[in-house]
Amino acid sequence: MMHWIIAPVMLPALLAPFIVLAARHHIGIQRVMSLAGVIALIGIAAGLAVQAADGTVTLYQTGDWAAPFGIVLVGDRLSTIMVLLTAVLAFFVLLYAIGSGWDDRGRHFHALFQFQLMGIMGAFLTGDLFNLFVFFEVLLIASYGLMIHGGGNTRLRAGVQYVLFNLLGSTLFLFALGSIYAETGTLNMADLAQRATLIGADATVGIRVAAVLLLLVFAIKAAVVPLHFWLPSSYAEAPGPVAALFAIMTKVGAYAIIRVYTMIFPPQLEATAGLHGTWLLPVALVSVALGAIGVLAARKLDRMVTFSVIGSMGMVLVAISLFTPQGIAAALYYMVHSTLAAATLFLIVDLVRHSRRDMVLGAQPPVAGTALVAGLFFAGAIAMTGLPPLSGFLGKLLVLDAAYDSPLMVWTWALILGASLVNVVGFGRAGSVVFWKAKAVPPSDDAPADAAPPHPLAFVAVGGLLALLVAHTVFAGAVHGYTTRVAAGLFAPSPYVDTVMDTPGKLSESKEGE
Repeated sequence: MMHWIIAPVMLPALLAPFIVLAARHHIGIQRVMSLAGVIALIGIAAGLAVQAADGTVTLYQTGDWAAPFGIVLVGDRLSTIMVLLTAVLAFFVLLYAIGSGWDDRGRHFHALFQFQLMGIMGAFLTGDLFNLFVFFEVLLIASYGLMIHGGGNTRLRAGVQYVLFNLLGSTLFLFALGSIYAETGTLNMADLAQRATLIGADATVGIRVAAVLLLLVFAIKAAVVPLHFWLPSSYAEAPGPVAALFAIMTKVGAYAIIRVYTMIFPPQLEATAGLHGTWLLPVALVSVALGAIGVLAARKLDRMVTFSVIGSMGMVLVAISLFTPQGIAAALYYMVHSTLAAATLFLIVDLVRHSRRDMVLGAQPPVAGTALVAGLFFAGAIAMTGLPPLSGFLGKLLVLDAAYDSPLMVWTWALILGASLVNVVGFGRAGSVVFWKAKAVPPSDDAPADAAPPHPLAFVAVGGLLALLVAHTVFAGAVHGYTTRVAAGLFAPSPYVDTVMDTPGKLSESKEGE
């Protein structure tokens, strides 16, 4: 019997306490163990993704308790591809953390890193809404520890703000779960998909309230305007590799929206009819616009990148809010791109921070390793702004094509194209100020004089992420074909539901619709 589906959750969950107990005073051992664990995660995630590629849906029932009473983990095309993306991202982020020495600037970095991976992997694989909440809380605890890694009052204030906003989301999540359980008597996603269809038109108030609350929770996690206030300060003040890992965390919110509002509350469900397109598309468009304005108005390089993340999440939500197979396929393609592009830029910002007094967009001494760092920034900016030839350009074309039949097509096209132009101007201005207008300034205590070039391993990590972006472009046809099959399976969830609800035993397999 195959038990690999639980390995992406259990491996970091076991590795983290072992690092704390057995290697907390030996940074070299911590690095080896953490890196080995992430490499093993990549292998496991790749195996799960290959298994799910033909539509196989894998179920693991912990404790041999059948759904809806037991905790289940479910691996399908969507969950396994997100697990693989997380594992690959974690590898390059960890390489950068080791090369830059960030992991040795505070305590328990590697243990917290593994707990963070545990929460992310669990959120993608769980088949139960309550356990989605549990893994969100694991994310929150671990990410707070990573955010304040290295100390500092500014980072601590940003961390407190981050925790407060996410605790608000957690409170709303509990209210939503209570409402759903009161209406349906279950929190298992597959069971909910069956029971939600049985709710009559005269008894939809409770379930609609719960659906709206869930959407608000996931919108907070995805940093959708106007629920985005926690992100700019939190990501800008976080250590570089931590911010890069956080690039996948906003995608957890987007993933949850896709999963819940295609399977449990699909567009054709009478109980929640009209909920999907009422406000999600308009606020997604506002997020695109606000992100572009923030990029142009930002006075610090790290803040500019955080606003570009808000804009990219707006782009993802534009495609998701269409709730069509074409829109979901475009959203998934763009999610992979924006995760890699955002992580790349956060690491490049940290390379720039290595030899500057602060991140203010003003003339300062030349950045250590200027030519190479400038080239990396140029490539990262092209990716994030959606200029050809990288995958951001193709992703935006897919989103625009998916929105062609939308009632807000004119607004969608105008805002996306206008925001792209504004982003190009903002990134171009930042690049010219940081790399072309360098000048000598009087030395000060907080400015590293004649900073040595960053460690080669840091450049390897950034170059690896850029190589993945190039591969995402070169193999765009194959990737989009795969995301199209993923989207088709999401809108025909019967194999998923049947696998979770009807098959006895710990492990079963079914096939999603092609």
